[in-house]
Amino acid sequence: MGAIKRRWLALGLAAATNFAAYYNYDAIAPLAEMLHSQRGFSATQIGLLNAVYSLPSIPLALAGGVLVDRIGPALSALIASALGFLGAVLTAIGQPFGVMLLGRLLFGTGGEALYIALLVAVAQWFGPARAGLAMALFFALARVGSYLADISPAWGRAVYARGVYAPLWLAAAIAGGGLACALGFWWLERGRERGQALGPALGPARTHAPVRLADLRGLGRAFWQICWLNVLFASVFFPFRSTFSIQYFQATRALSLAEAGLANSWVFFAAIIATPLCGFVADRCGRRASLLALGASLMPLNFALLAAHGNLWISTALMGVSFSVIPAVIWPATSMLVPAQKLGSAFGLINMLQSAGLAVSNLAVGGLNAHFQAGAANPAGYGPMLWWFGGWACVGALCAYGLLWGEWRASGHGLERAG
Repeated sequence: MGAIKRRWLALGLAAATNFAAYYNYDAIAPLAEMLHSQRGFSATQIGLLNAVYSLPSIPLALAGGVLVDRIGPALSALIASALGFLGAVLTAIGQPFGVMLLGRLLFGTGGEALYIALLVAVAQWFGPARAGLAMALFFALARVGSYLADISPAWGRAVYARGVYAPLWLAAAIAGGGLACALGFWWLERGRERGQALGPALGPARTHAPVRLADLRGLGRAFWQICWLNVLFASVFFPFRSTFSIQYFQATRALSLAEAGLANSWVFFAAIIATPLCGFVADRCGRRASLLALGASLMPLNFALLAAHGNLWISTALMGVSFSVIPAVIWPATSMLVPAQKLGSAFGLINMLQSAGLAVSNLAVGGLNAHFQAGAANPAGYGPMLWWFGGWACVGALCAYGLLWGEWRASGHGLERAG
């Protein structure tokens, strides 16, 4: 197989593995009302199911990134995918609540390590010149997973009619498919690491030199600005869209479960198309810091519109554009700021902080909604949730503008340049 075909096959297998992980993470949101009505779960328990996904990554994400730098992304991805599959199965078993919680914990333990490993793998296979489009395509397939999870009450109506456990077993089966793709990627990567049939386009196989945690000091102000933007964006977007939004739309807009899932899914549907376009533009035209500032600016506007009971589809469009721009640009931009031999460790550090943000945000908003008795009988109870998300979105936008200001001063880091 030629070098270019191997590169695209590697991207396809990595993206399919990530697709399965994203579907499983987002499988909880469409079930929120069923978990409440059929299992008697409180808002705090529902928030905990996604919060606990992030908890293991707080201490383990950085260690996972260092491990990726040492044993390689393919083997790391295979181990993480197997752990995620086990977690998905335990989540589907679901009784008692502790077993379900353990499943989400194991899924989270594998999920973040898998994400780091696959990001590093795509960066290695494609290199800086092509990373924008490649990572955008990688994320686009992940959005397909989120989109299908959100609209699963519609296309999987017969599955949902069988009760709350059947959709969870469907998610576990998809996780099994992701494990098979991770195995295929590992097999393909073995040839890359042995230097077989790589060709000049891919360059030499990478050696995995030991990385010391002390090496992560001095990564520079630009790295930390992009790191905090990533953390804050994820801590706003994912808890809202993947945990609380569908239930919020049902309670405040009198939508059915299928209608609320469809409204939520359009964010991911837009990202499927727009994310590769943003990655292509970043590769060709540069302006990465400007694109990040634009994307981050749209998030506070989204929550202001929701708080004012504005048009739901305009809100969805704002969040969809933001969600298309930031993931397509932020990871390739990070790879430009960090030496290649430290990339896994740097991604791990970002994901460690991001996981802490996700856990805190899910738990805090679940507690706020429970304290203010948010629900269909009291839609105003969701007000504190919107203030929470909107406030942190504003802080994230300030980080993005700080990064842009740094690029305008002196020579910057080349984020605004093409290529």
